[in-house]
Amino acid sequence: MKILGNIIWLLFGGIFIFIEYLVGGLVLCITIIGIPFGLQVFKLAFVALWPFGRNIESNPNSNGCLNVLMNIIWLIFGGIWIALSHVIIGLLLAITIIGIPFAIQHFKLAAVALSPFGKVIR
Repeated sequence: MKILGNIIWLLFGGIFIFIEYLVGGLVLCITIIGIPFGLQVFKLAFVALWPFGRNIESNPNSNGCLNVLMNIIWLIFGGIWIALSHVIIGLLLAITIIGIPFAIQHFKLAAVALSPFGKVIR
């Protein structure tokens, strides 16, 4: 069922989300300052490529203040807008019964978009 959900996800817009995240990550990785943020965008890209069956967990080994600082910077400079767009798309998809599984995946992406530092994708 996960494979079928992922294939439908890709056909109906998941590939475009993946490409947008991939291009954004490459642009961020051009500068030295943007590399840590670009790596987090790549994390979002690969979750957006194949979201069904993926779990996002907090990394128990990353309890430092650097993750908190990077998440605050991330939130100020664009993370809030990425998360908000996923929430809006998720709400629109949740209106229909067929779109509910896809809405759940957008809500999962919104949670990662709010604070990607210190998260692990399994």
